[in-house]
Amino acid sequence: MIYSTATVLVNPEGEVKLTKEQVWKGLELKARDARLFLPPGLCTRCDVVEESAADFVREATIAGSDIREIITLELQSKVTFFQATGPREGAIINELFEDEAGALQLRFYCYLGLRGKQPNGPEEQAEQAQFDSEKGYKSALLSTLRRTRELLAENRL
Repeated sequence: MIYSTATVLVNPEGEVKLTKEQVWKGLELKARDARLFLPPGLCTRCDVVEESAADFVREATIAGSDIREIITLELQSKVTFFQATGPREGAIINELFEDEAGALQLRFYCYLGLRGKQPNGPEEQAEQAQFDSEKGYKSALLSTLRRTRELLAENRL
């Protein structure tokens, strides 16, 4: 089982300040179309194929893997991606919250397994190391905030 977490400050000194509402709009856009937030060519398809009042389903091709995710949105708080098909199974969560000092934070955490692979085997260990590295999910959080600022500057948020 893979468990990884990372948390970043939304508004570090020197960055354009984002409101909770703006970050939330960015997270919702990312959930609906990952192509807007991932490096060019990494996500080649991302379509919402079903939608209800409680959740929606997206199908995407990311890093060459076809995935189907059930995505739930807890308004201005949490986006949960349930990995229904693809190389991983489990949940990926993006959570927006204020810390004890009132500073806006963005946290990622996941509980995942790799389909068809030995639990805690070499493949899962390699994935764990990637998630926890400087190029892992902390980098993805910072990239999401950077892209949200770009969309805001382009009046696309």
